[in-house]
Amino acid sequence: MKITKALITAAAKNQRTLPLQTLVDRDGIPRTALAIIIEEALAAGVDRIGVVVSPGDQAAYAAAAGGHASRLDFVEQKEARGFGHAVWCGREFTAGESFLLLVGDHVYVSTVAAGCARQLVEVASREACAVSAVQATHESKLPYFGAVGGKRVAGQSHLYEVSEVLEKPTPTEAEQRLIVPGLRSGRYLCYFGMHVLTPTVMELLETRLGSTPAGTGIHLSTALAELSRRERYLAFEAEGARYDIGSKYGLLTAQLALALSGRDREEVLGGLVELLAQRAR
Repeated sequence: MKITKALITAAAKNQRTLPLQTLVDRDGIPRTALAIIIEEALAAGVDRIGVVVSPGDQAAYAAAAGGHASRLDFVEQKEARGFGHAVWCGREFTAGESFLLLVGDHVYVSTVAAGCARQLVEVASREACAVSAVQATHESKLPYFGAVGGKRVAGQSHLYEVSEVLEKPTPTEAEQRLIVPGLRSGRYLCYFGMHVLTPTVMELLETRLGSTPAGTGIHLSTALAELSRRERYLAFEAEGARYDIGSKYGLLTAQLALALSGRDREEVLGGLVELLAQRAR
């Protein structure tokens, strides 16, 4: 499996302006969140990137992409029917190929040399199947994420065979259906906002749209649950963390994560210590 295309979804009403926000990256350079996400995808080896936007947003996103604008193809989501529908809107761009999927309101910070997307693409290429990045997440965060259940792949400490997928499960549902042997109590494998998906997913979304009343939202997790029953589907714990810039203090947390993993770490730490000392006084 060779991944040459990436799709970034950024059309949701509460998400549209987030990728346009400016952060200081790990090299100390101000960039938009979109540019940081694009560079994450390019570092994973893709050649073209499709960006799913609301009608009329193309110019703003092209400007936010800066020097990467020439690598982008824009896809309009003309009606708000959810994340699954946004992915389906990119079907002509992906053109029957497997693809890397990223969300426009997450920033990813790797703890190793390879970026999180690069790690994921390498696993998917090796295993030749769909793979979703996941992060062990406390049950208090379950209302914000889709989550998976399954078992570890033999001999692979960070790779899991997916058998269950639930969209924003309750703690009771998670305890009953999403227990993964080896995880700490009260923690579940929640989606990371990053997937490598096969063309089967587009087929499943197409079927779902055809059987759903107009105007009804479509969840990607529903298609992924069906995918787990149709073909081999894995979850991978990437060495890194996701930061949802759309959550409360999310932009601040993402900025701190980037700064503390970058070249200005000591300067930022010094500033934080000084700030805390002032507050203590």
